Amino acid sequence: MPGHFEPLPGGGAAVALDDVEISIIRSLAVQLMEIIGPGPAEESGGDPLAELFADGPSEPPSDPVLRRLFPDAYVDPEGVPQAEEAEEQRAHSAEFRRYTENDLRAGKRENALAVIRSLDGLRSSGEGGGVLKLTPEESLRWLGALNDLRLAIGARLEITDEDDSDLLFHLPDEDPRKPMVMAYLWLGGLQETLVSTLTP
Repeated sequence: MPGHFEPLPGGGAAVALDDVEISIIRSLAVQLMEIIGPGPAEESGGDPLAELFADGPSEPPSDPVLRRLFPDAYVDPEGVPQAEEAEEQRAHSAEFRRYTENDLRAGKRENALAVIRSLDGLRSSGEGGGVLKLTPEESLRWLGALNDLRLAIGARLEITDEDDSDLLFHLPDEDPRKPMVMAYLWLGGLQETLVSTLTP
């Protein structure tokens, strides 16, 4: 079980984590929440009516991490569209973003918070790490958070496909990107084994 998730009888997953691994994942999840930012409730001082009628942004974020986490919904898969098509895609993407991004951000915040809470629970139960046991619902939240963490790190490392991550794997130890690359690859392994526990 060390270093990878295994299925639990009756659903859910378990993984053995030491204190360093707990600290790394928790820190990354906290940073992810900071990048995503507060929700409409926090921005409106907790006013539920203001939250209900709050529109999301219509423009893509300028931060490359947020652009990776919240991509445009309408993109031409064939390449660069004609000017008229590009304008139409921008308009559709802006409308879609305005009505969905707040909910997407809330979901990503909830997933990251679920990771933080489960790690805090594991930490308080003993010393030297332990075995984290997740329910099926918690497993799905973890899966979403692990995916978001990898997207965020991949954006910072400017990884656009798996070939990029293979090249980065062979960086010399003194390269300042090396720890981030190792975290990216490690989280990928956790994500892959967690997916396998959820696949019948």
